[in-house]
Amino acid sequence: MAELELKDATLSFGRGALLDETSLALEAGERIGLLGRNGAGKTTLMRVLMGEQELDEGQVVRRPELTVERLDQSVPTGDVGDVEALLYAHLAQLGLEEWEIELRTTREVERFGLDPKARFDALSAGMKRRALLARSLAAEPDLLLLDEPTNHLELEAIAQLEELLQHWRGTLLFVTHDRAFLKAVATRIVDLDRGKLTSYRCDYPTYLERKAADLEAEAKQNAEFDKKLAQEEAWIRQGIKARRTRNMGRVRALKELRKERAARREVVGRAKAQVQEADRSGRLVLRATGVDFAWKPEEPIAAGLNLEIQRGDRVGIVGPNGAGKSTLLRLLLGELEPAAGEVRQGTQLEIARFDQLHGTLDERRTVAENVCGDGDTVFIDGKPRNIYSYLSDFLFTADQARGPITKLSGGERNRLQLAATLASPCNLLVLDEPTNDLDLETLELLEELLAGFGGTLLLVSHDREFLENVVTSVVARNPRPDGSLSPWTEYLGGYDDWQRVVAREREAAADAEAKAKAKAKPAPKPKATAPKDEPKARKLTFTEKHELEQLPDAIDELEGQKAALLERMSEADYYKLPPDEQATDRERLESLDGEILVAMERWEELAALEE
Repeated sequence: MAELELKDATLSFGRGALLDETSLALEAGERIGLLGRNGAGKTTLMRVLMGEQELDEGQVVRRPELTVERLDQSVPTGDVGDVEALLYAHLAQLGLEEWEIELRTTREVERFGLDPKARFDALSAGMKRRALLARSLAAEPDLLLLDEPTNHLELEAIAQLEELLQHWRGTLLFVTHDRAFLKAVATRIVDLDRGKLTSYRCDYPTYLERKAADLEAEAKQNAEFDKKLAQEEAWIRQGIKARRTRNMGRVRALKELRKERAARREVVGRAKAQVQEADRSGRLVLRATGVDFAWKPEEPIAAGLNLEIQRGDRVGIVGPNGAGKSTLLRLLLGELEPAAGEVRQGTQLEIARFDQLHGTLDERRTVAENVCGDGDTVFIDGKPRNIYSYLSDFLFTADQARGPITKLSGGERNRLQLAATLASPCNLLVLDEPTNDLDLETLELLEELLAGFGGTLLLVSHDREFLENVVTSVVARNPRPDGSLSPWTEYLGGYDDWQRVVAREREAAADAEAKAKAKAKPAPKPKATAPKDEPKARKLTFTEKHELEQLPDAIDELEGQKAALLERMSEADYYKLPPDEQATDRERLESLDGEILVAMERWEELAALEE
């Protein structure tokens, strides 16, 4: 039996069915990446699975005693107390004993590096995300639903979450825009497109190929359908002219064709945005010289910062939560005064800025008004354009454009913020976490836009693949072993280049520390002792010789068993097996690894004696 099953589900809020007589089964142990365009209904589907949203038709069937937890995109409002209270209150609702609540709370607080006594509402966006993840995982659910879990997390926290979920024994369904995270975690892809759920039992790159093939086949089928419909329409018009009697069966068939065509939901188009480039700036864009800044004296954001950004540079700014990435942007843009040093801006700068918190969006105004105010025209490349036509490039319908932004999903708000940002000509584009909640198609479009942008780019992002594809250098504060942060340092190249340099720096630092300890430790003086005869090498006993001869065959047998088990576990229908049978297989795999290791060590020991 599946852990949870969606059967013939239909749900509509008036603008096309979000779920259209579709079905889905979640099997034990699966890690499913849920993909779909912004506004397709991914978050709504999770609310349905959670039991928070009723279906218009269909049903949700859960395994008896199934426990489900969901991490939502939104953050709790109101006074929820400190981090410890947040976890404690949630676990207490599950009816756990006091000792178990304390045990789980302590475990998750330590795992996510949280201060249990820190007030939740005073935390940064990234630390709030960590606390909410800790709350969900502390419940140890059978089914875990994660909606954009990497939003606002720093790179090290994302890598930690990846590793944690790769060893998660329950069932996982998650939505993410982070392609590297998706590739590392998902064992199956489920695509939500125009109300239908389609399962792809493959990795993300293979899914892209199969999805493209499916859309191509659909386009051909629709073209054949439309051709037949056009022929039948021509026939009935000719029939009206030529005679009064017609084949009524053929007429009824034509009516059915018309109904089918009217019900067809076309593939959602691709956004067609473009960056408006202003006149070129001067060669120097920004220069920081000896800049000091701190909100607290004991936690400097910048100390003696020297940084120069020239026209055409694409600079990624990265670092852990609390490192001061957004503060650094404000210093460079002149929004904050440094305590020491100076920031010089180049000439002819035209700046467009994307705010990760959507601070420029006004919830009292419509979607269109948030882009062009009270008018109905925006100027793109100096030419007037109707606001509804412009917003259609960002996949907003006319009804959406006239409606309030409160009805938009998180990804649609991000698209609106992009539309507002790109409506202004610029030669310095500043993007603070632009990828949060974006669907993958829009994310790839944004990459293409930035690749063709001739101006200068400042980008804050935790999306590893986006950074690798877009930036030409990385400015980073790296965590040190003692928990402190290094000064801001520039690394040429993309994300992967930065990581390689950091790995070499850490390795060199570890070697230097080891050598320093060895040098500081006084060498023991050799004791004057009488020379001893060299001990005679021990020979193998008859039993040990026999054991040495048998060990290679025994190791081959164990490795054969492991290979057969891995092949069985990789079969497409494996996850349909009962959970206890899967658990037995996992335990046997761990046991085989241990047996192989022991046998190899014993073989090396006996082989050394024989030599």
